[in-house]
Amino acid sequence: MHIPVIICGLVIGSGPAIIVGLLAPILSHLLTSMPPTYAVPLMAMELPFYGLAAALAYRHFKLNIYLSLLIAMIIGRLVFALGLFILGQFIALPYGPAQFLAAGGAVISGIPGIIIQFIIIPPLVLSLKRMRHYY
Repeated sequence: MHIPVIICGLVIGSGPAIIVGLLAPILSHLLTSMPPTYAVPLMAMELPFYGLAAALAYRHFKLNIYLSLLIAMIIGRLVFALGLFILGQFIALPYGPAQFLAAGGAVISGIPGIIIQFIIIPPLVLSLKRMRHYY
C-alpha cells in the first residue's frame, strides 16, 4: 500500500495522495482482511502522511526523489508511532510506541520494503513524468 500512495504524492500531488492513503488500508482490509483490524486506523493515519510528505518534499521543496522518499519514510514511521500511542490509550495493542521505536521504528524488519521502494519508485516516477509530456 505504501508504494501507490508515495507514487501518487510524487506524481499527482498531496491532495490525491492523502485520499489514496486514507482509503487504501480500509479497502485493503475489506477486500483481503489485511492489514489486521487493529492496524487499519494506524495505517489510515500513517499512509496519508507518506503521500503528503513525498509530495511536499518532491513537488513543493523540489528535493531529489531519493531524499523525498527518505523524508516520507521517516515521517510516516513517526506518525505510525504517534498513532500507536494514541490508539493504545483506548485499546490493547500487540505492541506500543516504545517497543516500535526501540525496534528502530520497524526499520530493521522493513529493510526489504525500503530497498524495493528505492529501486522501484524513482524510475517509475520518472517514466510517468516522461509519459505526461507526450499527452
